[in-house]
Amino acid sequence: MRPLYSLLFALLLPLILLRLLWRSRKQPAYRERMRERLGFYGSKPLKAAVWIHAVSLGEVQAAVPLIEHCLQRFPEPGVLATTTTPTGAAHLRKHFGPRVRHLYTPLDLPWILERFLHRVQPRLVILLETEIWPNLLAACHRRTLPVVLANARLSKKSARRYGWLGSFTRETLQRFTLIAAQTKADARRFRVLGAPAQRIQIMGNLKFDLSLPADLRKRAQALRRIWGDRPVWIAASTHAGEEEIVLESHRQVRQCLPNALLVLVPRHPERFDAVADLAERWGFPPARRSRGESPSLTDGVFLGDTLGELPLLLGASDVAFFGGSLVPIGGHNLLEAAALSIPVLIGPHVHNFAEIAALLVRAGGAQQIPDGKALAQTLCRWLSDANLRARMGERGKQVVEQNRGALLRLIERTNEILHSAVL
Repeated sequence: MRPLYSLLFALLLPLILLRLLWRSRKQPAYRERMRERLGFYGSKPLKAAVWIHAVSLGEVQAAVPLIEHCLQRFPEPGVLATTTTPTGAAHLRKHFGPRVRHLYTPLDLPWILERFLHRVQPRLVILLETEIWPNLLAACHRRTLPVVLANARLSKKSARRYGWLGSFTRETLQRFTLIAAQTKADARRFRVLGAPAQRIQIMGNLKFDLSLPADLRKRAQALRRIWGDRPVWIAASTHAGEEEIVLESHRQVRQCLPNALLVLVPRHPERFDAVADLAERWGFPPARRSRGESPSLTDGVFLGDTLGELPLLLGASDVAFFGGSLVPIGGHNLLEAAALSIPVLIGPHVHNFAEIAALLVRAGGAQQIPDGKALAQTLCRWLSDANLRARMGERGKQVVEQNRGALLRLIERTNEILHSAVL
């Protein structure tokens, strides 16, 4: 089936490029360096010992400690990282600067991947989470190049879709050298789809091994002092259709706590201006972080419209609500808030982080609410009870500490794979 897959992909290529151009209307970075996605790199030096692919911001954040390890082991020729989105690229650039070379992900067509692999010549390929690309895996297989699917996860819905492809999925999964599954459920789904059992290992979730800057708490406390002595909650990584629910909840929160402040952080940068306009229409003209503005004691909304500052804004807040969960997106990573001892609220749609959400809810570090009305009611209660917040925050932090270790296990196993490849 792979030739048919490649033909269909090639036929869809104009639509893929048009979609990138469409997205570039609001985020111009999608238009930049588009040639890289087609395998054209000019004279850039690209050779690297390890190629790590992470789709966007969340995967890049999970990969940061792994990239640091690879840089220490292979200072020359170093590490190449690819991302699909500009937000992932921006986080790489901010965290590593010139230490890590970056390209946009080559599209999954044989002639593009051959050009890419010929230039990079990696010794190891590491893909994050659910990046299962048939032509990429086939190209690496021809070169006897080991490929690791790190932090591997597979939802019931995705497993069902892959199952429709039968032997094509089985053939593709058999080309992984290692599938480092997050959970037993993920491992079982990969095995049912045809991945060899001996190549699947349950290693846990790399996101638990997050490393926060040493001075983060100090900077968060300084920011909080600027905001003043008032209840503060953050709505992090919100999506279209969700900000209206959040703003209505905040209106209700201000009825019980008149000086409460909402820190509103949309997920996608191209929506910052639209969300600012929305908040103003709801009667909350926002102070904007990007302009260096600080909310006065009467302002109700502070817009976090900068990249890479979510941990800082979380650390300065009393309670965190994570978006993508009141609308059917699937939620976002809650662990930065938990690591900072911030109690967490989530909506009903958390299938992208089901295991993490379940752990935090069971431990008492998070609570799942069904709708905006419950969000407002819970916020009023939590923001009025510092002892409750402290207990919940401590439980969430314990969950993070108790589940660390996936990074070390992955490093040990990839070292074994590299050693075997050399022999």
